Amino acid sequence: MMTPVLPNYSRAPLRFVKGEGSWLFDEKNKRYLDLGAGIAVTALGHAHPELVAAIQEQATKLWHVSNLYEIPNQEELAERLVSETFSDTVFFTNSGAESMECAIKMARKYWFEKGEPNRSTIITFDNAFHGRTMATISAVGSEKLTKGFGPLLPGFIQIPIEEDNYSQLKNKIQDPDVAAIIVEPIQGEGGIIPLSDDFLKVIRNFCDQTGVLLIFDEIQCGVGRTGKLFAHEWAGVYPDIMAIAKGIGNGFPLGACLATEEAASGMTAGTHGSTYGGNPLACAVGLKVLDIVSHPDFLADVSRKAGFFRQKLESLIAEHSEIFELVRGEGLMLGMKCKVPNMDVVAMAYKHNLLLVPGGDNVIRLLPALNISEVELTEAFHRLEQTALSLEATL
Repeated sequence: MMTPVLPNYSRAPLRFVKGEGSWLFDEKNKRYLDLGAGIAVTALGHAHPELVAAIQEQATKLWHVSNLYEIPNQEELAERLVSETFSDTVFFTNSGAESMECAIKMARKYWFEKGEPNRSTIITFDNAFHGRTMATISAVGSEKLTKGFGPLLPGFIQIPIEEDNYSQLKNKIQDPDVAAIIVEPIQGEGGIIPLSDDFLKVIRNFCDQTGVLLIFDEIQCGVGRTGKLFAHEWAGVYPDIMAIAKGIGNGFPLGACLATEEAASGMTAGTHGSTYGGNPLACAVGLKVLDIVSHPDFLADVSRKAGFFRQKLESLIAEHSEIFELVRGEGLMLGMKCKVPNMDVVAMAYKHNLLLVPGGDNVIRLLPALNISEVELTEAFHRLEQTALSLEATL
């Protein structure tokens, strides 16, 4: 008999009922150190007191009115995001996938309004992940995401990441029907694979030469995770459109599609919408998250702790080379490539009360809260070490 909850997830047999900072507690009050943060979502940890206060205060005033009306704190959050980024305008959503849907529609509508309706093809990269809607699975085209869901939506092509040879990128981006290219500055689900600054600059240059719109997917790598507010800032490369979510709501459903005035010029009244997107409750949380995460001292502390933790992970790899191969990533978005199956590492870590996130390319993702302490990172290192020792005993 099918369970009342649709069995589309392969869930671990863990049942959490409370969270405090970087710790989760199960029904028996057993404490787990959380290095997953709900897949890079709880950027400020669980039950952050300032976020709790913000949501409690807003909950006593107004939750939802729909976008039929002006929403003061939605306008305030949009103004803050515009002031902190390349963008001129913001559309609010409830998730990363919805933010990507808006980005895709915006890019195609831009060319339609420019009198080039056939310019609708969007380029993506192999190994990418942009969500699980029909448009976003069609965009990446991988069998894992698309099998059984055909026919897929047309208008997408996938190319490999070739950082030493740009021939395919150069050839495809010059096609007259190409509207946009979607890029994750750091591929998340694919296994924490950073694109080099030089490669991002090459993509931007090709876009400038051809008019192709550059869309950054910073759903996982954005909102302070890399030590900059957004990951593309490290390269000094800026998009025309950007999708964000995850950390901006710290667990409350909130996402956004940011764009320049030019890129968004086709999105006039009635072209797109969302019932819940940017409601007062969500925006109260987003404002408080942005207040904290955008502060230069906070971002500098993320980078400092990331360097501290990465050094420990490098020593872990040296000491346990039968288990781990390498570490990669930026800031507190790190991936350890494993020599044993990554799910074995995740499962063994559960026994040491440590929560990890699997990723592509046999990687375990380390995505802790950005305000995790050095003491907690040291504890995470020790638990990873115990996990490695336990796995070595089974080899």
